[in-house]
Amino acid sequence: MLNRVVTVAALAVGGMMLSKKLKGNKSGMDSSIVETIEVNVPVRSAYNQWTQFEDFPQFMGSVHEVRQLDDKRLHWKANVAGEEKEWDAEITEQVPDKRIAWRSTSGVPNGGVVTFHKLSDDVTRVTLQMDYQPEGPAEKIGDALGAVRLEARGNLQKFKDMLEKRGKETGAWRGSISQH
Repeated sequence: MLNRVVTVAALAVGGMMLSKKLKGNKSGMDSSIVETIEVNVPVRSAYNQWTQFEDFPQFMGSVHEVRQLDDKRLHWKANVAGEEKEWDAEITEQVPDKRIAWRSTSGVPNGGVVTFHKLSDDVTRVTLQMDYQPEGPAEKIGDALGAVRLEARGNLQKFKDMLEKRGKETGAWRGSISQH
């Protein structure tokens, strides 16, 4: 009997949370995630690898292609909630070994920052913060169920595995982009 009550209560709470998420925030605020992972490489190596945007499909499951158009602009092709989408993004700030911030300029609404924190000479904490606006019922349901967070967590794990297995980055871009 107690198990049945707990199950009904859990379903009710889950239903209320899902309903609230699907209705959206009246202020129009985006959804957000924050995910962190520790990578057993120096901060310079983790940062350098992250600047290799065209390598993202190697560790980001739903990303098919990233084309770097110039130092600040990228074109993305990815599968979002089962639908093929494309968008452009611009890097709004880039500080070597510290942070890379971006925002979309067309297509899929998103933005965020990746930060790199030296924990020791050979360990780096990589933190991804991303804001996004789910579009349509499938994306809203996926967001409510935590699909974006799970994918981000898995992508960071694949980034860690790839970089630790290789032992070094595939390239680097050490330029800076000032926040505007």
